[in-house]
Order: sequence, then C-alpha cells, then structure tokens
Amino acid sequence: QVQVVESGGALVQPGGSLRLSCAASGSILSIYRMGWYRQVPGQQREFVASMSNSGSTTYADSVKGRFTISRNNANNTVYLQMNSLKAEDTAVYYCQVVSGAFQRAFWGQGTQVTVSA
Repeated sequence: QVQVVESGGALVQPGGSLRLSCAASGSILSIYRMGWYRQVPGQQREFVASMSNSGSTTYADSVKGRFTISRNNANNTVYLQMNSLKAEDTAVYYCQVVSGAFQRAFWGQGTQVTVSA
C-alpha cells in the first residue's frame, strides 16, 4: 500500500503565492506519475498538473504560466508552486501517485487552499 500525504494549504490573498508538498511512502514500486487535482464542493475533481518519471509535465489551461510542478524522485515528493493566485483557485487540492505494475492511483487526504482578501 502507498500512503500519500499533502501539506502546505493555507489562506492567501489574491495575487499571492503558495507551495504545496506531497510525500509518498510505503510499499512503493515504480512511480510512473505524480500530480495534483483540485475539487470545489459540489463539483467534480479536476486535473491541475502532473509530472511523469521522464520529467515531462502537463498543466490545466487554467493554471498554465502561474503554477509549476516539480518532483524529487529521491524521496518520492512532488511540489506545486502556485503564483498569482486567484479566487477561483480556491479548492481542496489532492495529490495523486500512480505506481506499481498495474499503474494504480493512490490519493492523499487533500489540503485546503483558500484565496480571499
């Protein structure tokens, strides 16, 4: 089993910055991809950003140019640097780790990001 723990969520003013962290531990085999999703109450969880083992990154259009994903393969940690935050970025942010022979997805418990004046 893989445990996934996010941290770094907070209340921040519009235009501010925040850095989220996600650490994976446990019975980790090959990690294929680590990424971030977010969810607003009453809405579906949406993709934010991901990074593959090769280092290739993918971003949602809504965060391109503002968010940057990075990864430390040595300690199975992924980060999300969020700049120029907007009110519409307010959500619970979840980390996803895709691992193992069957590329199973594991999720963290989420961390709240609130952008408000």
